[in-house]
Amino acid sequence: MVSPVTAAPDVNAARNAVGLAFVLNGLCFASWVSRIPEARDGFELSNGGLGVLLLMIAVGSLVALPSTGAAIGRWGTVRVLRAGALAAALGLGTTGLALGSSLVVTGAALFVYGIGIGVWDVAMNVEGAEVERGLGRTVMPRFHAGFSLGTVVGALLGAGFVALGVPGAVHLLAVVVLSAVLVWRGAGAFLPIAEVEEAPASAARAWLEPRTLLIGVMVLALAMTEGTANDWLAVALVDGYDVSHAVGVAGFGLFVAAMTLGRVAGTHLLDAFGRTAVLWSTMAVAAAGVLLIVLGGHPALVVLGIVFWGLGASLGFPVGMSAAADDPARAAARVSVVSTIGYAAFLAGPPLLGFVGDQVGTLDALLVVAVLLVPAALAVPAARKPAEHTT
Repeated sequence: MVSPVTAAPDVNAARNAVGLAFVLNGLCFASWVSRIPEARDGFELSNGGLGVLLLMIAVGSLVALPSTGAAIGRWGTVRVLRAGALAAALGLGTTGLALGSSLVVTGAALFVYGIGIGVWDVAMNVEGAEVERGLGRTVMPRFHAGFSLGTVVGALLGAGFVALGVPGAVHLLAVVVLSAVLVWRGAGAFLPIAEVEEAPASAARAWLEPRTLLIGVMVLALAMTEGTANDWLAVALVDGYDVSHAVGVAGFGLFVAAMTLGRVAGTHLLDAFGRTAVLWSTMAVAAAGVLLIVLGGHPALVVLGIVFWGLGASLGFPVGMSAAADDPARAAARVSVVSTIGYAAFLAGPPLLGFVGDQVGTLDALLVVAVLLVPAALAVPAARKPAEHTT
């Protein structure tokens, strides 16, 4: 057994490297989100058409996710993360070059970006769970706070670049080149996946585990809660309240700022009250936020609703990843399964909200999120830590 004195520096370096990977993942994603209204206008898409375009990211991720756990078991998180980051950079950079000129190339590039971002996502979550075990305390929400911080920076940069008239190609290429270089260098500090006596479960076996599937169902709804804001909040504010593109992107920035705050504070709440109580509470806050945005009407209520939505959406995905990785012997396979189910929200969410938006308006379509949170609450007990069952 390695002593804490010699292990601590490695764990701390790995913690910083994982945090950087999350930040850059969020930066890339928010950079794309800031260009979604431009993509819709440039290609003259309806909400339904935009939903189909956004669907390409989720399809790419779902193609890659089921095999990512096995890839990590064979090649390790370092190589898999680097491969994912390079694929994401290629896809998003090409998206920037094709934006407004070729819908087919843009869709194909977003598909490649989806593959890369999905692989990147699983690898950094598996490594994050390993670091969490090494530190002996809850830190996964803070890693996801790093993602949120990256999205805040990306949203603010995006709003600024849009306001200044910086072309999408210049913006996105600069972001992906910087991100790919930093991820490649930072991944060298990752911890090796812990060796255990029991052989890791195959991905097929993990798909048959009731607890893993229930965690996946919970993450599905909570990922849609977060993903709907990522894809549609800026557009809904523009369409529903007739604000400018820059103001819509700023509203998205407020959402991710609130989500970042929730993830930073959430580690203490989770350690104090447990996963179940905290998740139920945050889901109620998220539902209240959506209702305020759609029904509030007054700017102050809309702002409050955005904050509530961000706080309420903050912990679902990271807690789901931690819960899937509770057993280190099966962490990679289970995180891969839960991530695949969660990404189904990104597969179904954009077209669902787009088509509903075509019927009732983009703003009112957000109510779908509040409705889905009700049945999702029934799956929350599956996320309990093993120790929570006996206390």
